[in-house]
Amino acid sequence: MMSIVRPTLLLDKEICLRNIAAMAEKAKSKDLIFRPHFKTHQSAVIGEWFREFGVTAITVSSVRMAQYFAKNGWDDITIAFPANILEVDEINALAKQIKLNLLIENLESVEMLTKKIKSSVGIFIEIDTGHNRTGIASSKYFGINTMLDVIRANKKFSFKGFLSHTGHTYLAQSKHDIYNRHFDAVLKMKALKNYYKREFPDLILSLGDTPSASLCENFSGIDEIRPGNFIFFDLMQYQLGSCNFEDIALRLVCPVIGKHGSRSEVVIYGGAAHISKDAIINIDGKRLYGQVVINRDGEKILLDERNYLYKLSQEHGVIRTTIQAFNNFNVGDLIEIIPAHSCLTANLMGSYLTTEGERIKMMNCDFDDQSSNGSSSSNLLTASR
Repeated sequence: MMSIVRPTLLLDKEICLRNIAAMAEKAKSKDLIFRPHFKTHQSAVIGEWFREFGVTAITVSSVRMAQYFAKNGWDDITIAFPANILEVDEINALAKQIKLNLLIENLESVEMLTKKIKSSVGIFIEIDTGHNRTGIASSKYFGINTMLDVIRANKKFSFKGFLSHTGHTYLAQSKHDIYNRHFDAVLKMKALKNYYKREFPDLILSLGDTPSASLCENFSGIDEIRPGNFIFFDLMQYQLGSCNFEDIALRLVCPVIGKHGSRSEVVIYGGAAHISKDAIINIDGKRLYGQVVINRDGEKILLDERNYLYKLSQEHGVIRTTIQAFNNFNVGDLIEIIPAHSCLTANLMGSYLTTEGERIKMMNCDFDDQSSNGSSSSNLLTASR
């Protein structure tokens, strides 16, 4: 088997399984429905790993993703993205095959859907609890009631409850800030349940984000969680305190192709086309696209934030290093980059090489030897000197 010769997404299956087990156990201990978001991994193979932990219902972010996982045996799917009326034919086809939940956030969408939906679907109303992306504010009862009037009038619609993505936890400045944002979201959602529970006694409150699902303990009144990133974690989660370094399952393995001692920079084959341009802010206030793991005497070492992926073009990545760390890099080495945001890196790369040597396709990826050559993980980084 050939060794890695180009940017390759390395996935530690053991860490993934450990992360899934921890989140499934937490959901069970809190009496929560665990409906994980599959947009992070986008893989039928990885999706099967969740079944070992009793997962039977999933979340996706598009109709195409719902189609993909439905073809791979998942029959209870929530599309946690506002319904796109232009895809109604595909939605109708899916709804004939599986238990499908749709998301709405405005009256116009639900009015159009009611004219075109032909099969039974569950309907969630999206609530904006502070992320300010999509969803109706929890205090806008008039707007919520107008949507409910349309839902009630259509026999093919089953009102499931209220769903929110508390994505503003990603902007938190501390763990305490995450707790506060989560608790505020919980209070807003519980107020809705209290207001509508007489008419809809079985309505579900669904929250989805990895920081609060990982860190918070108070889910009083919440029925369902939908985290996704937790399976891999990344630098964003590490910086937020949602995980430890040992919980990060994903690495982008990149060849070193150049060194420039005059400016303490190392050039790698691995750019924006591979890792994305999502970034976090490092200790010096600079944009950090990834952090570096090197192999030193057989031990993997995470270099501190003074050694970081700081500049990207399409194929090139430039690592800025300290003078002391510069000599750890040699042309021809393989190094590992922990991405700022693993979801986007995975989406760009399209396939994985596991630490067990297994090649795993993602949704709509035609995997071949040209896209990601790899050997067993025991050969990784052994070229480092």
